[in-house]
Amino acid sequence: MENILVVGVNTRAVACSLKRLGYTVYSADYFGTLDLRSCADRVESILDQKPGISCGRFSKNFNPNLLREIALGMVGDVDGVISLAGSSPSWFPSGKIIGNMEVNGVEDKFALFQRLKKYFNVPMTYLPSDNAEVWEIISNAPEKKFILKPRSGAGGYGVRILQGHGSGVTGLPEEVNLSQWLLQEFIEGENVSASVLSTPDEAHTILTSKQIIGDCTLGQREPFGYCGNLVPYPGGLVSREEKVPPGGSSPTNRDLKISQMAAKVVDHLSLVGSNGVDFINRNGELYVIEVNPRLQGTWECAELSLNRNMAQAHLEACHGQLLEVPSPQKFAAKMVVHARERLPVSDLHFPGVYDLPHPGVIIEKGEPMVTVLSTGPTPEATITSAQKKVDQVYRSVGQDI
Repeated sequence: MENILVVGVNTRAVACSLKRLGYTVYSADYFGTLDLRSCADRVESILDQKPGISCGRFSKNFNPNLLREIALGMVGDVDGVISLAGSSPSWFPSGKIIGNMEVNGVEDKFALFQRLKKYFNVPMTYLPSDNAEVWEIISNAPEKKFILKPRSGAGGYGVRILQGHGSGVTGLPEEVNLSQWLLQEFIEGENVSASVLSTPDEAHTILTSKQIIGDCTLGQREPFGYCGNLVPYPGGLVSREEKVPPGGSSPTNRDLKISQMAAKVVDHLSLVGSNGVDFINRNGELYVIEVNPRLQGTWECAELSLNRNMAQAHLEACHGQLLEVPSPQKFAAKMVVHARERLPVSDLHFPGVYDLPHPGVIIEKGEPMVTVLSTGPTPEATITSAQKKVDQVYRSVGQDI
């Protein structure tokens, strides 16, 4: 295998990992960032970034059918295809997919709930037919909170909290087609995730992480919108008063519980390669929220923390062999920086800053601008380092606060 096509909303991180392994990389994506072109030999993107022109809003402009059309134009030239968020492996010949081929029963969040509810803690999940049924469900459980979320999709976009009072529900917009939405119990707690490598015969959690969700200081306007990660999960390390042993860390029982449950979920769903499991940790009780049957947003943090090429780990797992992965060597943080106001961007090519827009393009308020990556010996030092880079980005575009 020499030529690999990576397809998804943002392919830059995976393309760069494959390039470091010596592959000829093809990319079909949405953003077409400036730094993607240093990693991919052929790039085709939905967004045509030009100075003085707005990049628009992802939620309105992203068209999976167009992404599919672009990717199919290249699939005949490659030996394998890696499908990322925003694409579907069903678009391609099954013999070329490197990863999971059947993902509908996982990406459909109601189907996932049905598959997991007998074996794992999951939030109560419903498919209401109309507003009256939404109100009936909420009113019959006054002690609980509920959210409305898309039945498919990723990144936490569109999720909203519903409130029941009197004889109705607030937070439920009239334009929503409920056939594409779920009503789900809102579990309050800490957002954590796990990265799992698996073959048809075994699954092993290689890393846990704390998710950064709905952070308005990063310009995120969606209350449940994904903003990044901190790896490894701080709860899985020795306390600050203890010394972290050289080359790794001692897991706590809580981290071990997350790791074991994530591996069981992936094994139960018969997934292969690198997959992610998202949890809510409520006072030590874990609820499975979502499963990502593909490469995750923690990709680069995993590479930095574990000092391993994750593309190699994924490829080998898909071929039936689990790559030996060491304990985390250091902490790593990822922060997705969003525009606080509509703006034209300058050259943002700073150390630790990635997913670079083309200089002069206009980024709309609340849209992703760049990704920041940083490492450190402690969670506090790592977050501080990442935040300094975020501040540098905002200062460069005149949005310092």
